[in-house]
Amino acid sequence: MNQSAKSVALNQIRSTSSPSTTSPSSSSLTTASPSTTSSSTTSSSTTTTTTSSSTTTNPCISGNLLWNKTGITVLGSPSSPVPASGVFIDSNDTLYAADEAGYYVVWKLLKNAINATIVAGNYGSAGSNSSQLHYPNDVYVDRSGNMYVTDMFNCRIQKYINGSNIGIAIAGINLSAGSALNQLYYQRYFSFDSTETYMYVADAGNHRVVRYLTNSTSGTNGVLVAGGNGPNNTNTSLNTPFGIHYLPSVSNDLFITNYGGHSVIRWTPGASSGTFVAGVPGVNGSDSTHLNTPMGIKIDNYMNMYVVDYKNHRVQLFCAGTTFGITIAGNGSAGNSATQLNLPRGIAFDSAMNMYIGDDLNNRVQKFMKL
Repeated sequence: MNQSAKSVALNQIRSTSSPSTTSPSSSSLTTASPSTTSSSTTSSSTTTTTTSSSTTTNPCISGNLLWNKTGITVLGSPSSPVPASGVFIDSNDTLYAADEAGYYVVWKLLKNAINATIVAGNYGSAGSNSSQLHYPNDVYVDRSGNMYVTDMFNCRIQKYINGSNIGIAIAGINLSAGSALNQLYYQRYFSFDSTETYMYVADAGNHRVVRYLTNSTSGTNGVLVAGGNGPNNTNTSLNTPFGIHYLPSVSNDLFITNYGGHSVIRWTPGASSGTFVAGVPGVNGSDSTHLNTPMGIKIDNYMNMYVVDYKNHRVQLFCAGTTFGITIAGNGSAGNSATQLNLPRGIAFDSAMNMYIGDDLNNRVQKFMKL
């Protein structure tokens, strides 16, 4: 793919606004070592789990629906901004955040900690070698402590084995955007099966989802499991897929956000078509039945969907079987108060269903307590 085509595609799928972060030279974070820290404000701790969004009570039962709409900043501050994209919480209550367009790193915040450390990438230095990242979008840590990062601009998935800060490409080919099954084209978020054998990658530039083995190697072919026939708003296509969640204990389907199509589609891996379950395909809007460039998504054990509605600056809850959303975080207008979000992206939950949002342009991760 020539450089001109790559530039056009990147402009199409990158955010319309860039994070207004402090430059590396003026930030209080000035080193690139894994021990670099960032001050943050933490709340009282809660028990957390992995991405499976466990619940003991259905949040859509009357009286259980609400989250405190006043967020608590748990990562990032005006002096040490963290423009977070994808967020992840592991079984040890540790928060991970991908810092996409600010400083090109992955942050790690231990339970009850105040300072975060960098565990992947070189602070403020985008690049393509094994210790660098360029627009990291999402992060996942498996039960063995291995970390995976979608390294968007480098068109690869990086794996960091058991605490190493040197990445190994396990999918895609470094700096080689393309549509072959051994290539990626500006991939965004990903999701893993319950055995952590496979990962499902939202390959945004190719308008498809591709499955790879987690022990794969760079250049190995993936398996096309959804889309791949162009950016359309029909149920046989995907339109710039961004967020994805797979929870096979609840459903055999992938739940995928169409960033370019303003919709959420449910798709059985390998099927030729899916079913739209939220938003109006191809039409953006801000009422309860519309979305505007959705990004992160999670489903819970009751098949309720939580969608980060990026350009509407809110998080929408779609109770199982419904197509109208309930706003559970943000107020629909961009802002930096505790009740507002500004182009939010990623989403994660702990075992108490407290919600964590990568609040990109506010340079922080916000926690919303379950009521």
